[in-house]
Amino acid sequence: MVARAVGKSLPHDSAHLHVSGQAAYTDDLPEPRDLLHLAVGMSTVAHASVRDLDLSNVLAAEGVVDTCTAADIPGENNYGSIVKDDPLLADGLVQYVGQPLFVVAAETVDAARKAAHKVTVDYDELEAILDPLTAVEKQSFVLPSETLKRGDPDAALEAAPHRLRRRVSLGGQDQFYLEGQIAMAIPQEDGGILVYSSTQHPDEVQGIVAHATQRDAKDVVVICRRMGGAFGGKESQAALIGCIAALAADKTGRPCKLRLDRDDDMIMTGKRHDFVIDYDVGFDDDGRILGIDFEFAARCGMSADLSGPVNDRAMFHCDNAYYLENVRILSHRCKTNTVSNTAFRGFGGPQGMFAIECVIDDIARTLGKDPLAVRRQNFYGTEDRNVTHYQQVVEDNIADELFDRLLASSDYPERRKSIHAFNAESQVLKRGIAITPVKFGISFTSTLLNQAGALVHVYKDGTVLLNHGGTEMGQGLYVKVAQVVADELGISIERVRTTAADTSKVPNASATAASSGSDMNGKAAQKAAAKIRKRITAFAARHYGVSEAEIDFRDDVAHIASRVMDFPELVQLAWANRVSLSATGYYRTPKINYDRTTFTGRPFYYFAYGAAVTEIVVDTLTGENRVLRADILHDCGDSLNPAVDLGQVEGGYVQGVGWLTSEELWWNDKGDLGTHAPSTYKIPTCSDLAPDFRVELLQNSANREKTIYRSKAVGEPPLMLGLSAFFALRDAIADADRALPDLQAPATPEAILRALQGGGDE
Repeated sequence: MVARAVGKSLPHDSAHLHVSGQAAYTDDLPEPRDLLHLAVGMSTVAHASVRDLDLSNVLAAEGVVDTCTAADIPGENNYGSIVKDDPLLADGLVQYVGQPLFVVAAETVDAARKAAHKVTVDYDELEAILDPLTAVEKQSFVLPSETLKRGDPDAALEAAPHRLRRRVSLGGQDQFYLEGQIAMAIPQEDGGILVYSSTQHPDEVQGIVAHATQRDAKDVVVICRRMGGAFGGKESQAALIGCIAALAADKTGRPCKLRLDRDDDMIMTGKRHDFVIDYDVGFDDDGRILGIDFEFAARCGMSADLSGPVNDRAMFHCDNAYYLENVRILSHRCKTNTVSNTAFRGFGGPQGMFAIECVIDDIARTLGKDPLAVRRQNFYGTEDRNVTHYQQVVEDNIADELFDRLLASSDYPERRKSIHAFNAESQVLKRGIAITPVKFGISFTSTLLNQAGALVHVYKDGTVLLNHGGTEMGQGLYVKVAQVVADELGISIERVRTTAADTSKVPNASATAASSGSDMNGKAAQKAAAKIRKRITAFAARHYGVSEAEIDFRDDVAHIASRVMDFPELVQLAWANRVSLSATGYYRTPKINYDRTTFTGRPFYYFAYGAAVTEIVVDTLTGENRVLRADILHDCGDSLNPAVDLGQVEGGYVQGVGWLTSEELWWNDKGDLGTHAPSTYKIPTCSDLAPDFRVELLQNSANREKTIYRSKAVGEPPLMLGLSAFFALRDAIADADRALPDLQAPATPEAILRALQGGGDE
């Protein structure tokens, strides 16, 4: 029997290094002689002209070697990758509290950080816009508002038997990666510069460093072996950190490292976009949506960053798993004097799904129905009910199948009855339960990013060195792609070593984002390995006088007709006969075709599906709550690595629950972020995990598209499973005599008490 690597529950390739403390992150790399440590001086006001920036006391501070301001940037003072509106260092105008003004280079970390506070800044304060609704009122946008329309929503709303209008607010979320933002830049000979960066997108860091320092891309190398988490927060904004390190190294001629502490990291860098959502929905007696009008106001911050594609994806995913025949979506990309919000796991999809799930839940409670029934009433179907509002045909819909299986395995109907019985008897504690689906599109919505490259070397001893454009942030990408290469060459995975993402090895790589890391890099690596296998096969056929069909590689052995050779033996022979044992591979995602000017086409190669049932108990006197049980069934297609995928599903759900329940970002009326440390920002911990936590991957569900081994992406989709926890809270509050709860997200204990005490019934 052939031993395969793909499909096995293999451990993360760096797991043994993680648990032993030997995994080297950027801050663990050996520090070159004469290294300087950097600190950033940040704005203390939200919006102002800078009359004067006095750095004399900074330069006089002990241990300080030099400073950098906007005037010291030789090239382009910008790290905005889509819109060039994001200065590396403020130049006469500050637009949020925490915006970098200058950089200090000193002999020690402490010296740099202490000196940064010795600056004297003379501000001429300007009016600050701090929330999205004010931005809409004042027509303050980082990008033009966009509208997507299908059918005739106005006529459908007017003719509907029932109509409901509401506003809901949805908070943002800090990525709270364990490893903060960090980069180390080292000058190289002949004007080159090497940047070690904790980034999801080395290619972008390379390009922006080159522009800022007036270099060509060939003179800048960016390397990232691993990140201690990213969740989207290191997709675009790691370029700022890498550029600051490179600029300081360029000016001083010495290696420079910038490592933000947690408070500065949270203040200076962007988060998930928070939304204000208005909806107007018309529906029939069964709860079927006949027409809907959405208006989204997203807080984008002071610059565009990735707000365009984030908000586009929110528009795409405000259907979730439901068919919307008549729909209008108006999306405002609001410019506020707060930090520029950026990518976060789900990339706008969670916000869009939250919007439609609120609508579904409100319809059900208005009609006095179980939200489950209304959800099923609105699911995508076949024929005339299988086309999205952006005109992509839903060919792989398994939402009903997932619900059928999960309803049975979770005992949802019986538990719902027992919960209502419990609530009728309990005055203080109220329980709630909800089931929600996930349908998430896989691909970058910017078509050009759907490409990947890989480089594979086979050495004379039969071992393999693998490199590709994907970055490892703990999600298990490297072990998955290594499994693919091992299977393609018919060797054990122990023979494969994966090296750091490196712009000098694989150029022009897209970010590791959009849940596409395994899909794209797996295919590219498979193609590279297949080239080498084909060359060895052709050589062996010639050398031994057999047909290529008679040659097979498996279990570290080459079977050549009746001859059996160890893989290293054949590789050595092929090398001795001058066969190339190195190859590149390239992959571009097929079938996608999307016209952003009309918001129509096929932006996604396929959809990933999942469903979750969550049961929660709420203390109505305090608003405190606890997840009692979670049942999850998620579709990974034919999983490349079930252990890794299971971990992604578990972690995604918990992170989604944290976003919707405990993680509250708070700014005061001056634009200061008050929640900028673990003491004030509450992420989920192990103790928040449901004591009864049941997670299963859907079996026998191969991807109908020709993805790598028919697998499905699993990075982002599971986060939206956490929606079931929010709607379980709503269910509990509804049973506490609040039939249509006015619960906003995050549903902190305070928000729950407001919903319980303030009503909100309509």
